[in-house]
Amino acid sequence: MDLPSPLAWLVDEAGASPGPERFLAELGRRLLADGLPLSGGTLTLSVPHPIIARRTWLWRAETGAVIEALAFAAAPQSEAGRDWLTGLGPVWEERIGPSQDSPMLDWAGIDNRAGSGAFAPADVDRLREVARFAAAPLAALAAREARAALLEAYLGRRSAARVQAGELARGTGETIRAALLCADLRDFTALSEVTEPHAMIATLDAWFDRVAGAVHAFGGEVLKFMGDGVLAIFPVTAGSVEADAGRGDREACEAALRAVAASRAGMAHLDQIRLAQGLAPLPFGAALHFGEILWGNIGAADRLDFTAIGPAVNLVSRLEGLCKPLGRSVLISGAVAANTATALTPLGEHTLRGIADPCAVFTLPAD
Repeated sequence: MDLPSPLAWLVDEAGASPGPERFLAELGRRLLADGLPLSGGTLTLSVPHPIIARRTWLWRAETGAVIEALAFAAAPQSEAGRDWLTGLGPVWEERIGPSQDSPMLDWAGIDNRAGSGAFAPADVDRLREVARFAAAPLAALAAREARAALLEAYLGRRSAARVQAGELARGTGETIRAALLCADLRDFTALSEVTEPHAMIATLDAWFDRVAGAVHAFGGEVLKFMGDGVLAIFPVTAGSVEADAGRGDREACEAALRAVAASRAGMAHLDQIRLAQGLAPLPFGAALHFGEILWGNIGAADRLDFTAIGPAVNLVSRLEGLCKPLGRSVLISGAVAANTATALTPLGEHTLRGIADPCAVFTLPAD
């Protein structure tokens, strides 16, 4: 069957599009080339994510550029795609599927039809046919995006990308250099004994928001939550390694230091809120270290965890355990101190349980 170019592409190639933005840009380009008078288009997908409710890609015919707009779960319902298209011309929209969460594929025309402000009937027929042929590739694309959103929510962006790339074999991984952050709350067991479970969950969420939010803000990734504890990494990027290995190490350590300082500021603010509510503050300990880690798949034959192991992970965990005896909220290893220009306060060398060599320990000046 001899199909118009946009329909042939939807049948034969669209399902392999690397992402929604490329799907929208290529479909829009082909529709323009086929004579449809378009000024822009949008594609909206619902995603199963704890923060993001919908992702909308906006394509402008004049430039071919695609930008993305996010709709957040806690925000009022919005129609970012339709609102944007309305400024370009008459809008035609179609939900591709029966569900309210089905993809939306919308187009803006060029309003030059004697002021009619709408698509011509023949154009509408063609767009309806495009929507029908787009159903199958969009279903596949939406399923891939949903899977990616779930993996990122539970594994983190970098780890999720590795798993999606097919790195699933137990025992496989790679050695990377990274700054590590390990943190947990003090006296969590005692607090949980006297706190109602739902209130305890809210307390943990508030704590994790401060730490994980700071980690993500400075380019790090949370590897896991362990009870009231957090393990996060700030990997040395490939680009910085190629240009200057020392610079990459410094960038990772500086990012980790900024994240732990932001975490501490966030927790100070949270303690003020809790005190105003008649609740006890939340003391915590956090440690930073820098070194090589094995990052990959570890676990049982049928249940894997994509995480990090190695001497550097052991050391940062032991260093965090030293926060309470030393009366400090933040401890920093000599390996991090050697890779930063930030002023740190030395606390001498300390023996860490299970670690053969003493560790030079530092803290932030205000701690």
